[in-house]
Amino acid sequence: MDQKIEGFTAADTADIEKQRSWVRDHCEAEARDNYETLQGKYELLETILSSGWVGPQETWKLQSLGVTFGDMLVQLLELEWVMVEDDQGRDPALRVPGTSILVFPKTAISKRIERGERVDVKDLLRTFAQHVENLRDDPKVT
Repeated sequence: MDQKIEGFTAADTADIEKQRSWVRDHCEAEARDNYETLQGKYELLETILSSGWVGPQETWKLQSLGVTFGDMLVQLLELEWVMVEDDQGRDPALRVPGTSILVFPKTAISKRIERGERVDVKDLLRTFAQHVENLRDDPKVT
């Protein structure tokens, strides 16, 4: 099966929003507006990870952190959320608008934590951003 890329359905949006809300709800009610900023998301992810609030077996929660990480990439690189379906299943991804460039942030944190690695959010963000920029600059990629 070839890759099929499409927008979110209402159910997809609800699922992603549920994960986003789980992360955002770690903020005090009066500080939830901070979540809307790149810095606010970064600080929240760093706090959750460094405090050990999520274990390596808690895949849904780890992938919720990945959704927030994806939201950071959207803000930083002007990407868009899409759904990608292929032989492996159907997963959310980020796409550079008007291109075939895709990245999959939802599992970026969970895969590392499940392997026992420490996640440095700033370094991971830098790595993903550099990868996307390299692809944007590559004349062979459309």
